[in-house]
Amino acid sequence: MTPTITAFNWVPDFARGFVRDIRARWAFEEIGRPYAVDLVDGKSIKLPAHRRFQPFGQIPTYRDDGVAIFESGAIALRIAEEGGGLLPDDPEGRMRAIQWVIAALNSVEPYVMQLAVVDVFEADRPWSAERRPQVIADLEERLADLQQALGERTWIDGGDFTVGDLMLISVLGGLRGTGVLDGFPQLAAYVARGEDRPAHRKAMADHLADLADAPVAA
Repeated sequence: MTPTITAFNWVPDFARGFVRDIRARWAFEEIGRPYAVDLVDGKSIKLPAHRRFQPFGQIPTYRDDGVAIFESGAIALRIAEEGGGLLPDDPEGRMRAIQWVIAALNSVEPYVMQLAVVDVFEADRPWSAERRPQVIADLEERLADLQQALGERTWIDGGDFTVGDLMLISVLGGLRGTGVLDGFPQLAAYVARGEDRPAHRKAMADHLADLADAPVAA
């Protein structure tokens, strides 16, 4: 079967360009492999049929002839294994790329998401404004660590672009429009390089096109 991912058929304007199906789409475009997209709505992913596969009621999910999995990091790694270019051939380089996928999701993304919580998802709560300075301080501390790790390198491991870069840049892309990266010029340039790759531009365009063609939510 053609590898298939799930993606939303509609999201609010603030979420367009940020939903995690972009990570899978980008990985497919990097390896040059065709894939299919099963567009779903926000209600169907909470139903038992979807939860039996994805217990948290989220997207994306992924299926091919060999596996059926969820979580964007696992999906990106599966796609990287199926095609050349995103995982180095040598064992040490391969594990470092995987290391950065896990670091992006475990050590960076939680800090990025806390900013989204106070600025978007809980912006109307009385504690959000009071909590925001500490959220920014914690995020900036983590970004400073990451910028130091990147240094002057083009990509995080100093060699070719890998699935580790794909995941880090996808996570940092969650700061798009916030101005936070303005204080971290090396990281800002790193994200810009990644998002300017033809594979990312194609993935983003397809993501936005699917949302543009979808029916307006009731």
